Order: sequence, then structure tokens, then C-alpha cells
Amino acid sequence: MTTIALTGGIASGKSTIANHLRELGAVILDADHFARMAVGAGMPALAAIRAHFGDRVIRPDGSLDRPALAAIVFADEEQRAVLNGITHPEIARLTLAAKAEVRSGDPNAIIVHDIPLLLEARHNYDYDEIWVADAPAEVRLERLVDERGLDRAEAARRVGSQATDEQRRRIADVLFDTTETLDETLAHVEREWARVSAAALTDTDERYGA
Repeated sequence: MTTIALTGGIASGKSTIANHLRELGAVILDADHFARMAVGAGMPALAAIRAHFGDRVIRPDGSLDRPALAAIVFADEEQRAVLNGITHPEIARLTLAAKAEVRSGDPNAIIVHDIPLLLEARHNYDYDEIWVADAPAEVRLERLVDERGLDRAEAARRVGSQATDEQRRRIADVLFDTTETLDETLAHVEREWARVSAAALTDTDERYGA
């Protein structure tokens, strides 16, 4: 089974790449999905968040008030570290369980871990390759303002709270330049998918003596 990590800063175009990989046949394990599961009703992480941050981050129905929590952690690196310490172990547990389920169903699957905070979370999974959606910080800031409606100060805080462009580039086996046109980016994705698919098929043939 081939395992790829796909990462990129906020507004880097990573989700567009992940969606296209899903269309091509990849099994996508979405860290944001597991992050939402980790803080769902009755989960230990939600109780720990409430104990540390208080009722100000909890809605009347008992669910997590994400905007309220985001306002705290994006403005305070220490509080962000506390939140990550609470949620990341549970996200890792859920992700590994999902990976094991995929493996049992299709040992030849190509899994793509869609992980925005790969560097920040210090994930220690066993990846065959790391793919990075890359756009300069100033481009991503403009996307947040123009496409998501954030004010410039909030956009700058969110970009600044993550790993730098250079840090992500240093770990990349494959770098997708998302300042190119969409067609150019997706064509690059398709070339890399063809490459890893061919390698996975060769590995399967060798394993079974084909």
C-alpha cells in the first residue's frame, strides 16, 4: 500500500488537489474530518478543551464553538500549542484506525493523507512521499481576503500561525505550484498520480510474482 502526505498552508489550493486525487482513485484521509470527529459530542478532547478554555468556547447545545476557539488560538501561540496537545493525539488515533481499515479492505490502495498541519502537528506516520501545495504567503493572504472574506489582519494572523513556505518546501518530494493555472496544476497532479500508480502496480506484481 502506498501512503502519501498532502500538505500546504491555508488557501494554498491543497483541497483542490485532494479532490482531484479522489477523482483519480486515491483514498483520501482528511485530517480536518478527523479533527471534527475528535471534538464531537462525548469525545475526551472536547471535555479537555472545555476544562482548559472554559464555557466561552462551548455553544448552548454543548458543541464546540469553533469561531470562538479560533479567535483565541490564532491570536496566542501558547494557547494554540495547548489546543494542539489536546487534539492531535486523538486525530492521530482516528487517522491510524481509518488507515488500518483501508488496508484490510484493499492492500493495494493508494492513500493520501490530507494534512494541513503536517509540520505543526509533528505527525510520525510512515509516508512514502510528501506532496506540498505551494503558493507564496502573500498570494495566500490575498486569497483569504478576496475569496473567503477575511479582513487583512485576520488573514495575516492565520497565515502567520502556520509553518513557513520554506519549511514546507524543504520536506517536499513533490511540489505543486498553485500559482499556475488550474489546468496546469491538475495536469501536474495527474502526472504524479500516473507515476505512483505505475510504481504501486509494479510493486504488487513483484510481490505476487507476476
